[in-house]
Amino acid sequence: MIAVLRAVTAAALAWTVPGGPALAREAPPPLSALEIAAIFTPDQLNARVLRVEAALARAQAEEGVIPQSAADAIVRAAVPQNIPLAEIEAENAVVRHRMVALLNVLRRALDEESASYLHYGATTVDIYDTALMLQLQDSVLALIDDLRTIELQLIALAAEHRATPMIGRTLGQHALPITFGKKLSVWIGENRRHIDRLHGLLARIERSAIMKGAVGSYLGLGPRAMAVEARLAGHLGLEPPYEDDWHSSRDVIAEYALVCGLIARSWSRFGQEVFLLQSTDIAELEESLPAGAVGSSAMPHKTNPSLSEALIHRGRVIPRQAEVVADDVINFFERDNTSRPITQVEELSMEIELQLRDASRLIDRLEVFPARMRANLDRSQGWILSQRVVFALSDHMPREEAEALMRDLASDARESGASLSDAMAGSEAVTAVLSAEARAALLDPASYVGLAAEQTDAVIAAALRARDGDRRP
Repeated sequence: MIAVLRAVTAAALAWTVPGGPALAREAPPPLSALEIAAIFTPDQLNARVLRVEAALARAQAEEGVIPQSAADAIVRAAVPQNIPLAEIEAENAVVRHRMVALLNVLRRALDEESASYLHYGATTVDIYDTALMLQLQDSVLALIDDLRTIELQLIALAAEHRATPMIGRTLGQHALPITFGKKLSVWIGENRRHIDRLHGLLARIERSAIMKGAVGSYLGLGPRAMAVEARLAGHLGLEPPYEDDWHSSRDVIAEYALVCGLIARSWSRFGQEVFLLQSTDIAELEESLPAGAVGSSAMPHKTNPSLSEALIHRGRVIPRQAEVVADDVINFFERDNTSRPITQVEELSMEIELQLRDASRLIDRLEVFPARMRANLDRSQGWILSQRVVFALSDHMPREEAEALMRDLASDARESGASLSDAMAGSEAVTAVLSAEARAALLDPASYVGLAAEQTDAVIAAALRARDGDRRP
């Protein structure tokens, strides 16, 4: 089964929803190697700070706030090679202020007149908050890309098992038959909603460039400050900024963290489901180990879960980190020192991509055992079909009477161990209205899965359609 999955997820195929049009499916690329971690390195942060300083100078020159010659010099100088990290760190050891240290190093690449217009009227928090939004923009786009890759992996597996029957469980009990494809379709839909959430979040991030000054009223930036702010956003490839001073609210940053926390919980739930379904007593799935890997040091027969356990763990850690970031929404007056919680933003961003990488590997390694699923369907000796029998009996007697009859038969069977087939055969009330042939036709769980396969098809088709509107890095 895993070979089939890998073949499907490694090549571009055409997949057809039964009864519907052909839907093209692209080959899923591998998740990028720590792409998000690279976004939050000191060098990358400084590169974005330079982009903001250059955009500010350009915008101010366009609005006549500073000379064009000074803006041109600042744009030419504001490149990473002019501010080596080692020089910034050495300067910061003296001045103890990261923005001042960066500006001091950058001024060394400027003539005296141009240097006097660098960071003109701006404040540190405006620069770094805007740089953070550029980081979050890239991070969200990377997360969307990762979730799209996982989406195709889930689609491939769900399409293969759209009609594979298994038991549906509620409150830990065997309930009614479903298909494994239907189970997977739940995660396809949930994963797609996370992509939708990220798109909505991205729209708010892209309106969050800010250049409003020390207390958020544009003081120090001059009468053209609002126009400068709008131009700055445009030069950064962002949308027109929010009109309000959001520095003290931090709600967009908190939303980013909380969405990451919600994604983490979803994949933790997936990991927990796989963890349980591969337990010895259920054994419907297995996380296959890479060649040479050892399942247990003391018990050679065991294939211990690894990636599913990792998903569970990160689903506990990331939401806790998100809570710290969300707490930063509660600030003092116009401006609190909100730089320290950014460490949590960086850490949870890297953690969520590691979790998605584990999820992708887990799906790729997943082995499905339809025979075991069928065996578990039969464990109740047919009693999972009692609802179906009630419906059949209801054609011949009141529904309430049929339900009471089946409850009585089920209660007796718990004591005697009788199968549903034997219980029906021994009941005059049942045999009086249902022939042996009719009873036998009711007892195949594979024929009582409702619209599970069609539902799987519909979820897959909706996800594939939605992909056309996704933003990409």
